[in-house]
Amino acid sequence: MTEESNELSTLVAVLRADYDAILDEWLAAQSDEGVRRTELFSEREIRDQSRSVLSAIQDALTGNGEFRLESEDWEPVKDLLKTISQERVDRGGTIEESTRFILTLKQPMFEHLKRHFRSRIEDLLDEIWLSSRIIDQLGMYTMRVFLEERDAVIRRQQAEMMDLSTPVVQVWDGIVALPLIGTLDSERAQMVMENVLEAIVEREALIAIIDITGVPAVDTLVAQHLIKTAAAIRLMGAECVISGISPRIAQTIVHLGVDMPEVVTRGSLESALQYAFQTIGLTVRGK
Repeated sequence: MTEESNELSTLVAVLRADYDAILDEWLAAQSDEGVRRTELFSEREIRDQSRSVLSAIQDALTGNGEFRLESEDWEPVKDLLKTISQERVDRGGTIEESTRFILTLKQPMFEHLKRHFRSRIEDLLDEIWLSSRIIDQLGMYTMRVFLEERDAVIRRQQAEMMDLSTPVVQVWDGIVALPLIGTLDSERAQMVMENVLEAIVEREALIAIIDITGVPAVDTLVAQHLIKTAAAIRLMGAECVISGISPRIAQTIVHLGVDMPEVVTRGSLESALQYAFQTIGLTVRGK
């Protein structure tokens, strides 16, 4: 049996002997450090989370060999910390709070190790060093999974916002329109194309109007995106009309030397709708 195995066994013995006291002192340390957010989690939830993690750590310490966070013995601990981090992200917690949740375990662990090894300074230092390694690595793991979960939430929100920013509206039987507002980058342009093509198939549209009145600027890249979208619409058997071409945007396109062959353009959404109605044989009459 290695020296570290002996130290792990010692930590297990201390945890088993002082489990309830360590749990209570850990909860108190969380309050002192400001990470016991009762507005996010109930007192019972916080205690259950802490108890589950402490019990999982105790079980992991009983494994054979040296401490390795990558080993199977520590998977239950990491799963718990990942779940807790996900809940903190969902409820508006911060990365600092999530990380300090596990780091505050150091204080009660050190205090109880001191009580058990008061007269054996060298052994005490070894145990404190090992427990510090374990808790620090768990803290780093918690930080990492918190960031991963938060990034995943941000990506989901961005995708949802992208969907909301590219709505396809059915104006009439055979006519769909997509009003664009804001910058048109490559990612959004791809989503515009996908949404329009799906709408053409689902609604059997003959004409698709893309209105760029709300697009602040048109550069070469934006113009190329529009041309590709128009070409894809034609391949689907429909006609593309680009509206909202202001004099400034028209001058910009000419200045850039961008050719837009076979693309019907109109200065306003109103004139684009009039063109679409005439194309499918509808007559719009005033009152």
